[in-house]
Amino acid sequence: MKNLSNNSIIYGAGILYLICVAIFTATENFLLMVIPFGLALAALTFLAMDKVLWFLLLSTPFSVEIYFEDLKSAVGVPGEPFMAGLLILFILKIFVEGKFQPKFSAHPMSLTLVIYLFWMFFTSLTSSMPFVSFKYFLARLWFVVVFYFLFSLLLRKKENLKTFFWFYMAPLTVVVIYTLVRHIEFGLTKQASTWVMTPFFREHTNYGAALAMYVPVSFAFAFFIKDKLWIRILYFIVLGILLVGLILSFTRAAWLSVLAATGVLLILVLRIKWYTVVAAFALLLGVILYNWTDIYMVLSKNQKVSSDDLGEHVTSATNISTDVSNLERINRWKSAIRMFKERPVVGWGPGTYMFQYAPFQKPHEKTIISTNNADLGNAHSEYLGPLAEMGLPGLILVLAIVLQIFILGHKMYNSELNHETKVLVLAAFLGLITYFSHGLLNNFLDIDKSAVSVFSFISLLVCADVYYMGEKKKNS
Repeated sequence: MKNLSNNSIIYGAGILYLICVAIFTATENFLLMVIPFGLALAALTFLAMDKVLWFLLLSTPFSVEIYFEDLKSAVGVPGEPFMAGLLILFILKIFVEGKFQPKFSAHPMSLTLVIYLFWMFFTSLTSSMPFVSFKYFLARLWFVVVFYFLFSLLLRKKENLKTFFWFYMAPLTVVVIYTLVRHIEFGLTKQASTWVMTPFFREHTNYGAALAMYVPVSFAFAFFIKDKLWIRILYFIVLGILLVGLILSFTRAAWLSVLAATGVLLILVLRIKWYTVVAAFALLLGVILYNWTDIYMVLSKNQKVSSDDLGEHVTSATNISTDVSNLERINRWKSAIRMFKERPVVGWGPGTYMFQYAPFQKPHEKTIISTNNADLGNAHSEYLGPLAEMGLPGLILVLAIVLQIFILGHKMYNSELNHETKVLVLAAFLGLITYFSHGLLNNFLDIDKSAVSVFSFISLLVCADVYYMGEKKKNS
């Protein structure tokens, strides 16, 4: 009876699809062809959600953005239409069943993300540009629902872990090879590195962030996952490709984020107490603030600018006197802080920074790449952006998410999970460390290629805490 019911749905949807296509073609209402396409997506999502989730993971590195002039918005194809369908299905599921994986949904991380979304919704209501904010909120809503909540249906099963990582890492490796081939054609220059990854990535910083997240994952497979010799050789090849891609992305923030993840790994391996790390960090910060005038004078003498020379490119990271990229970041950060001071509680509204920050720039802080046209990006910070757009509560919620990631990572390292599972879970944790340390200098959670990894990696940590650890306790 169940098969008969499913067949009836398939046949009914197919007939309705053909009728819609015929009518809209005959009347030349080609824009309305979106309706039958949407119906087909809805049917596929309803009948085979797991396959849609795997497809999303596999296709995201290859997705491209199509800009719709009428909507003044870009849509990631093929992923975002599927995400919209999955979001609708998730909402219907909650209304019908009244719950979604109770143990997973009751986890502190899940509750924090829900509060984060509610606050984003509220600040969209109070936004200086409500239409912009609600579009931004909707995109963030389906990212969290799909990549965090729905992906938990796949990640709760440990046997899916290898497949999960490779369904994104394999196509990402193909994109890196494509990028390297194009980059070689243009002489491996820094200038070419900013665009050779198009159309798959917007530019090199987003590309570098994605690669940095998967360097710990590929490293874990190459050095710690036992497999057949030829498969392990393949693991090392992929690690090499991702490392070369990361280096030639000329993304300093991504390079530094991998070093940050390495530092966190050393803290775990050496079993240094976290209160010791926090105390050391606080002491270092105090020393820097106390001696800031002298430090600023030293940094001002650094004249190295970003260039094709990798050595000079690294040292230019501390050039705050002549490096345009660094100076523009500082300009954006100061503008974000001024915006926060004017609207400290609810901010200016999600997604509005790029439209509102221009009046908050100071003439003497602007650079040759500064703009007043809302066409050159955001606050370049995963922390100051929410502070300006969603006020102090927005920043606190982001910090609460990051803090819980650290707590879960530490817990997983000290757990009794089997070797392979622990290695893969920790790889996801270190991948998140690269992203949120990179987040000090850039923010990409509005892009599907970053959001899929960030929220699904967080989902994996929570699944490990809720399900994997639960299995261990049950078997002990």
